[in-house]
Amino acid sequence: MDILFITSVAAVVADPPLSRKLFIDALGLPLEGEGDGYYSSGSVPGSKHFGLWPLSQAAEACFGTAQWPVGRVVPQASIEFEVANAEAVTAAGAELQRAGFELVHQARTEPWGQTVARLITADGLIVGISYAPSLHGLQDGRHPG
Repeated sequence: MDILFITSVAAVVADPPLSRKLFIDALGLPLEGEGDGYYSSGSVPGSKHFGLWPLSQAAEACFGTAQWPVGRVVPQASIEFEVANAEAVTAAGAELQRAGFELVHQARTEPWGQTVARLITADGLIVGISYAPSLHGLQDGRHPG
C-alpha cells in the first residue's frame, strides 16, 4: 500500500461541549461547526484536517448505530491515511485483512465523496484508509469545473 499523507486526525469525543471548550475556547483552534456536533478545520498548521468527532457519529460511521457497541474498546481518536484513488482504498483494505486485521467496514463512499475503509486497534484508535477527492483538487471524484 502506498500512503500519500495523513488525511485527517480527530479526537473522538464523548462530551462535545466540553471538548469544544478545550479545543476552541482554551486552545484557540479555528474549528467550525457543521451543525451536527462535528467541529473541524483544514487550517490547523501541520494538518490537512483536524476535527472533534462525536462518539455517536463515530459509532454511526463504523457500525451504523448511534451507540458504540458494548464490548468494543471505546475510541479516543481517529486517523486517516490518504491513498491515490478509490480503488487503492479497496486494495489497501484487502491487504490489511490478509495481514490479519479486521475491518469494521470495507471501502465505501461517504455522502461527501470520500472513500474510506476502517479498522479499530486494540488500543481504541480508529484507523482509516481514505481517498478524499477534494484533497486531490477534485470534487466527488471529478475534475474541478
